[in-house]
Amino acid sequence: MIVGALIDAGVSLDDIRGALGSLSIDRDAVWVERVQRAGIGATKFQVRGEDAGQEHRQHTHGGVATEAHAHRTLTEIYARIDGSRLSSTGKARAKALFARLGEVEGAIHGTSADKVHLHEVGSLDSIVDIVSTVHALELIGADRIVASPLNVGSGTIRSSHGLYPIPAPATVRLLEGAPIYSGTQRAEMVTPTGALLITEYATEFGGIPPMKIGRTGYGAGARNFEDTPNVLRVLIGESDASVSSHTVTMIEAEIDDMNPQIFGVVMEKLLAQGALDVFYTPIQMKKNRPGTLLSAIATPATRETLTSTIFQETTTIGVRYRDMTRECLDRASQTVDTPFGPIRFKVASRAGEVLNAAPEFDDCVRVANATGRSVKEIQAAATKAWLDIRRQ
Repeated sequence: MIVGALIDAGVSLDDIRGALGSLSIDRDAVWVERVQRAGIGATKFQVRGEDAGQEHRQHTHGGVATEAHAHRTLTEIYARIDGSRLSSTGKARAKALFARLGEVEGAIHGTSADKVHLHEVGSLDSIVDIVSTVHALELIGADRIVASPLNVGSGTIRSSHGLYPIPAPATVRLLEGAPIYSGTQRAEMVTPTGALLITEYATEFGGIPPMKIGRTGYGAGARNFEDTPNVLRVLIGESDASVSSHTVTMIEAEIDDMNPQIFGVVMEKLLAQGALDVFYTPIQMKKNRPGTLLSAIATPATRETLTSTIFQETTTIGVRYRDMTRECLDRASQTVDTPFGPIRFKVASRAGEVLNAAPEFDDCVRVANATGRSVKEIQAAATKAWLDIRRQ
């Protein structure tokens, strides 16, 4: 689906074929088809197995017509990659991907990575998928790759080791740290190959960042669901430098049985540990009890630390979190001279236009205490000095 989407967005199929080198049995070993998925036209990337005489079947991970499952070691897969025409950087990247996969599979099955025999993901179509993706992304040369939270699907899947719940064990391990959810589809929506590639290349997860779209592509999956397009969409474009935005995580917990004196301690600890903001909201909880909603805004990297603190310092037994995109004004500090002394001014702007400006309150309090003046008088003097500068 990833390769199909990138081809749909403009990557040349001939370039992909050329990069595969000896991985392709012949020129027609890989091809694309235009298909419909719940009303969306998409590109389906297809791979033919090594032995064209074998009875082809659908791959366990929902992929393409392929060979019977090959049981390859990492050494055998590395030899395959060396037979491709990837750049030296691309070959190293592809090998690193399989090395990571080998470590994950080894940890799951209790063996070392070099002794692991990769089954589904060791088949030719998966090797082709990974090599093709590495080459296509190298051609695009994106500086930043953002992925949405991943729908892993639900139900069970039969692999070479038996019947497993979705997502499969390897997929779960590869997706550690990535935001996932279980959609309504009773199918495997993220395969180990997909999990490997997305988590390797995505620099962040969240909503669509501010950007100017240049190209769009849709890559089709094997199944065609009636109510949901089974496609992967890729948007390629340029960052919109006029908008300052980034992904933050909102962490929330409802509390109705805690000494209110502790709330102040919790806020101080969360802020000290990197929370961007912490606030409390009065709420009505079950059994008509008055309670408090604790909300902490944080960077995704600090979510686990802050969650641990909330559990340790409060009486809540559960927290919830969600990622969202936050846009902030550009901020700067400027010092103005007043008859009572210098005061720092906080200046907020967007695309070079000043939208908000206010004197630093702590400075106003300090100067007021030092001069015996009221805080409001110092604020007024600082504001006048700021406006005088703006009029010049």
